[in-house]
Amino acid sequence: MTFNQFLRIVEIRTKIISMGTFAAGTLYALYVMGNLNYLVMVLMGFATLFVDMGTTGFNSYFDYRNGTDNHEIECEDDKVLVHQGVSPLWALLVSLMLFGMAGVLGLVLAYLTSWKLIVVGGVCMLVGFAYTGGPLPISRTPFGEVFAGFFLGTTLFVLSFYVQAKSVVVEALLASLPFLILVGMILSVNNCCDLIRDKAAGRKTLTIVLGRYGVVPLLAIEILLAFGLVLLLSFLGVYPLLQLPFLALSAIFAAVEFRTMVKRGFALQTKQVQMASIGKIYLVFCLCFSLGLLVTHLLG
Repeated sequence: MTFNQFLRIVEIRTKIISMGTFAAGTLYALYVMGNLNYLVMVLMGFATLFVDMGTTGFNSYFDYRNGTDNHEIECEDDKVLVHQGVSPLWALLVSLMLFGMAGVLGLVLAYLTSWKLIVVGGVCMLVGFAYTGGPLPISRTPFGEVFAGFFLGTTLFVLSFYVQAKSVVVEALLASLPFLILVGMILSVNNCCDLIRDKAAGRKTLTIVLGRYGVVPLLAIEILLAFGLVLLLSFLGVYPLLQLPFLALSAIFAAVEFRTMVKRGFALQTKQVQMASIGKIYLVFCLCFSLGLLVTHLLG
């Protein structure tokens, strides 16, 4: 296994999701508290990255072992277990190593903040494994969007806030809701493109349950709900008003990009470019969210 194959097994390009949420939650703590513990920030950042990479590695391993990824219908060049003959054992070992490293960092963070972090971190890692592993993988059910959004959106945002503030406030929970929905939307786009392949593999994802004609309405509802919440939370004071112009820019970008995605269509052949588009929507949202908080902090 080469270093490049390792990066593809853990799908390093998709880590903007977890790192974007982590940065947003951390900067929201800066907005609320006025300061940050930079050692805790670095440790939390690497722990987040390792858990996310390990989870993706388990996904690569179990998707290959369960036949979801196979030569007949797999169009993605990044699936090195399928197209480059990399042993699935490497994916398993890499994932276990990354989870082990995250566990060590989690213990240090718990020592510096609260031992409650061990329980929450352990649950997050268990869900990461169970997403494609275990007797009933979450990814094979209609609840994948809910789990992905809750753990990579709300839970990660609130955890990033908690390790800095050492407490959880209602405002942090509310602030995380658009992240929950947008992360769920990322998975919806993935599943929309994988609809034929997932059917063949016996999955029952939400897009399969809704059917081909329910795909675009589902995505439209998700993006409207996410940015509708952004507007509501801004006027409720959960987000500072100085952040609103930045969030408005991210909403405009999301609307233009989503229109392009709908025109392009959702299929295995368009999956890579569609995932790049939804990734850009999330990245721009996180950048605008974070920049708005930084400007508010500096001017406050």
